[in-house]
Amino acid sequence: MADVRLDAVYIPSQDVVARVIEGELIIVPLVAGIGDLEDELYTLNEPGRVVWARLDGVTSLRAVAAALAEEYQAAPGEIEADVLGLMGELLTRRMVVEAAGA
Repeated sequence: MADVRLDAVYIPSQDVVARVIEGELIIVPLVAGIGDLEDELYTLNEPGRVVWARLDGVTSLRAVAAALAEEYQAAPGEIEADVLGLMGELLTRRMVVEAAGA
């Protein structure tokens, strides 16, 4: 799995397009080698969509997790672990990248 850091800032890759269709966020690769070889489309559940929406190239992953913990009244450590897991998967699939200069 990719090396995810809470102090890093991430953005969606320019090699994917994301759209909400019937309440689901669908991520579509625009180039070969993105995502899973067996699947051309990737979907995120509601918590995943919330994280994706906050990947603005300015906010650190730690700040994203802290905001989610407050918003959902959940334990910060639990939210951080979930966010790290999701980001690790998205980085491995090259659907997100670390923001340059962040």
